Amino acid sequence: MKKLKFKHELAQRILSGDKTTTWRMFDDKDLTVNDNVEVIDRVDPDKPQTWRVIGTATLTQVIEKRLREVDAADSDGHETYASPEEMLKAYQGYYGANVSLDTPLKVIHFSFTPKGNEAAPTGKKGASTTYDRIKIFADGGSRGNPGPSSSGYVLMDQDENIIVDEGVYLGVTTNNQAEYRALKFALEEAKRLGVKDVDVYMDSLLVINQMKGVFKVKNRDLWPIHEAIKKLCGEFEKVRFTHVPRELNKLADAAVNRALDAHADGLPS
Repeated sequence: MKKLKFKHELAQRILSGDKTTTWRMFDDKDLTVNDNVEVIDRVDPDKPQTWRVIGTATLTQVIEKRLREVDAADSDGHETYASPEEMLKAYQGYYGANVSLDTPLKVIHFSFTPKGNEAAPTGKKGASTTYDRIKIFADGGSRGNPGPSSSGYVLMDQDENIIVDEGVYLGVTTNNQAEYRALKFALEEAKRLGVKDVDVYMDSLLVINQMKGVFKVKNRDLWPIHEAIKKLCGEFEKVRFTHVPRELNKLADAAVNRALDAHADGLPS
């Protein structure tokens, strides 16, 4: 079967129903109307072992145009660009410096059928599958510390299929508060899903060791959320905490930055 690969953020939009169009240059697959194509989520672009099939796209319309000719009618669910020059720069980044505004591309419209139980969008609440044991990756960030902050968390099954991928903008707070709130959000989501057994992975040595009781919680501002998370942990059969290096927590970090970037227009320059 032919395949179309998407960045993780775009795959999430396909799952949520927000994206039903893609533009492709130099089409070596000869994509045509009525083709059924596997849709691949490139979860971590640098690790093909994390890539996964999220469903099938049935191509409903394929239109060939020059890059300069694409317009709003071709952009349903597609990335938008402020100018032709910005669009050209983006496509040169994808396909090489030889791309010009006269380069032909295919505007591909499709209907999407999720695979198995992924009919509910993985990046939003609403997944209906039940899980006994999951992995949680959580992270938080503050641009200023204190400053504009967000929490990010990713829930995975034991085969590392993503169940939930969420970023939450918090307003102005500290980095440690954002880290703790990410953990709390993730555990609350795991509880909502009926999970009994949780493996938590974070790159914050402070949070991990405070939750394990290795470090004392000296900052009084963290006492309430630390106690709330301890109580929440007691509602699971087992919660394990493991510190990981930052490079192994990329997905949660990406969720943090997505949430911050989405509110960047309202932040002080």
